Amino acid sequence: MVKKQPLPPILDWSDRGQFVAGVDEVGRGPLAGPVVAAAVILDPDNPIEGLMDSKKITEKRREVLAKEIKEKALSWAIARVDVDEIDRINILQASLQAMTIAINDLNQQPDYVMIDGNRVPVGITIKAEAVVKGDDRVACISAASIIAKVARDNEMVEMDEVYPGYGLAKHKGYPTKVHIEALQKLGVTKIHRRTFAPVKKVLATV
Repeated sequence: MVKKQPLPPILDWSDRGQFVAGVDEVGRGPLAGPVVAAAVILDPDNPIEGLMDSKKITEKRREVLAKEIKEKALSWAIARVDVDEIDRINILQASLQAMTIAINDLNQQPDYVMIDGNRVPVGITIKAEAVVKGDDRVACISAASIIAKVARDNEMVEMDEVYPGYGLAKHKGYPTKVHIEALQKLGVTKIHRRTFAPVKKVLATV
């Protein structure tokens, strides 16, 4: 079996405009909680070391980087789409919606937008491109990935206090064995995504 080689980093995007926004989302896979997206315009004169895919960084390091990104970026914005909307329009559309909101909420209008993944949300009027594995290849997308994940993780820690027993602070709503067992034992809460199969299965037995 041939091992896939990682895609090369995109080190320079200066030809895309002066203000380039990186966009990413987190929280497509969990059974509970919102999907969260972020948009970041980095300052080329104020670089940040160690930007990469948020999933490859420790929680402690993400917290440090998130603070630095917010302090040094020319502009940043975080947007969320709640469970009711996820269930209404599906998780893909909710993710794209969150990204669109984050872009529109930037206080600096970007000249160009680079979005992690293979889709550009419909309705974006700014020039944009989708970048496969962009959170590990483009610094501004990595920055968006980091602040979005920190924001969502912190929200799930808060939700753990509201809905104890599910382990939300630890697994952040993802479908771990502990989470599935808690769902079966404690039932479905207001922050669970009712259209997701494991949650639907529990609801069907009620």
